[in-house]
Order: sequence, then structure tokens, then C-alpha cells
Amino acid sequence: MPAAQPDARRVTGSYLQPLLEAAEARGVDARALAVAAGLAPDALQPIPDSLAAADYVHLLAVGAHLANDPHFGLHVGERVKLGTYSVYGLILLACRDFGQVFEQTMRYEQLAHDLGRSALARDGELAQYQWLSNYPSANRHLVESVFAGIRVFSTWLAGMTLPSPKMQFVHGQQADGAEYVRIFGAMPEFGASVNAAHFPAQLLAWPVPNADASLYPVLQQHAETLLKERNRSEQGIAAQVHAAIIRNLAHDRVRLSSIAEQLNLSPRTLQRKLNEAGASFQQVLDQARFALATDYLRQDSLSLVDIAFLLGYQEQSAFTHAFKEWSGVNPGAWREGAQCRL
Repeated sequence: MPAAQPDARRVTGSYLQPLLEAAEARGVDARALAVAAGLAPDALQPIPDSLAAADYVHLLAVGAHLANDPHFGLHVGERVKLGTYSVYGLILLACRDFGQVFEQTMRYEQLAHDLGRSALARDGELAQYQWLSNYPSANRHLVESVFAGIRVFSTWLAGMTLPSPKMQFVHGQQADGAEYVRIFGAMPEFGASVNAAHFPAQLLAWPVPNADASLYPVLQQHAETLLKERNRSEQGIAAQVHAAIIRNLAHDRVRLSSIAEQLNLSPRTLQRKLNEAGASFQQVLDQARFALATDYLRQDSLSLVDIAFLLGYQEQSAFTHAFKEWSGVNPGAWREGAQCRL
């Protein structure tokens, strides 16, 4: 899905740290990396409090090129630490089991980055963790860094090497398999319809050794405060528009003018506020539709015609065209792929 300009999505400095370390380990210092990425020479040194998410994605591609490392994303993910995930990393350390770890990840990962969002589905004895990238056209190193980081951090939380999950990536295989096997324990499947890891659902009940559950209420309260601050920040208007769109999609009341009226704003003022937040009305509309579409496609009782109607499309063909632009596959193929893995 094309991002609006300017793009206000960010990553924290702590999330950027593993990328800089992986580049440095391969002879690429922060200054050279910044210059090659078109940033100011001192943009990455000292490490900034935060960085534009689009710049982070570009740095992954530039770092891989300068380091001549076909597995750069994997090596970035290998270097994650507790502090990489900001406040929510501390919350994970206080979780009683891995089920709670996944729950907290889905709620609080936005405190570390705006690169994408996690989702978890269960079907009997199987579970699927899926990561939905906000930059689906980005270099493969983004997705591979995320999953390698999760693998490394989960193993650290468990205090032991976890069973190898069944990994699936949307992108094709572009490097040899030895590093994938070393990090994930098994060779991923490439060219899938989603980026996902599949594992026995019983692993969700595994305890987190040495978890200090007494800290959880304090850390959660702090994280909730940070989330509220985000909602009051410049991104708040996009969240309000997103919520209003969700409420009105099925009623075909998702034009800029109607959403502005619901928010007690003029259309011009709403456009200005969205622009200041680094978004556009069409971008927020597409994001809302895509999120709902993936949920609806998991429901066998809904036909593609039904889903198109619920998303505010007059024709199924319009929905199919839009969904393929967002995900790279048509909705029917996406649904079949999701069902095969669950």
C-alpha cells in the first residue's frame, strides 16, 4: 500500500541499534551508512531518539548492499536485546507465559516501531503468528530481520532453544539456505501469501522462566500511558479517522466529507490535520479496508461478494484489484493460503 507523504511513522533509536551494530560488524560505520542512504552524515551518530520508519527500511537495503551481506536482515535480527523493544520489551520479561507474551506484543510493539503489526491465530492444536508489514514492497531484509529478532528474543525468554517453527515468507528465496537453518532451525517456505510462523499451540502455555510478574502491573500502566500519549500526538487524527472509517464502511459513508462531519471538522481541516500527521485520507481508508479484509477472509461463511460489500465496494472486481495491490495476491488465493496453514 503506498505511503502518504510526508510519512510520520517512526522507529525508536533502540530499535535502530541492532541495524547499526550489524553494519559495523561488517565494516560499515554509521557515517558511511547515513551518507549512502541520503541522510545527513551525523544522522545516525549519536543514535537519534527516533528515526523515520521509511528511512529505517531504506537503511536495511543500503546496509545489505554496503556490507555485501545477502543475509543482512537475519544478522540485524540476531542482534536484538531486551532494550531493543523499548518499554514493551520489559513487559515481555514480566509475562507469565508465551501466550501473554504474544498478547502484549500485539498491543505494545507500536511503542518500538511503526514498521508493521503482529497477529496471532489459533486453530485447535496449531497456532500461527503473522506479521503484517506496513511496507509490503520493502526489501526482504525487513521481514527477515523481524522474524529473526523474534526467534532470538523468544529463545532468550525461554532460556532454551525453542522447537523450530514452520516459517513462511512472502518474498522469494534470494540467498543460500544455511543461515536460515542456523537461525530458525529449519528452512522457510518462500513465495507464501503471508509472513508467518506456525507452531504447536501448546507452546503458548510455556512459562517464561525468571519472569517477575510483580512488575507487570507497573510496566503495563506505564505502557498504557505511552499509548495514550501517542493517541494525543499528531498521529491521533489518523487513528480517529481509522476508527470512524471502520464504523461506516458497510454503510458506504466513508467519503472525506462524511468522516469529517462525524469528527466535527471541515473537510479542509481534516485534510490539513492528516497531512500534518504524515497521512492521507486514502491511505487510512486503504489500511482500514486491508485490515478488515484479512479478518473477513478467514471467515468461511463470507463470500468475496459479501466482503466487497462490507468494505464499501460496489463491485467485487474493485475489491479484488485493491487487495492484490495491497498484498500481492488476489483475495481468493490469500484465503486458500491462510486456510492451508491453520
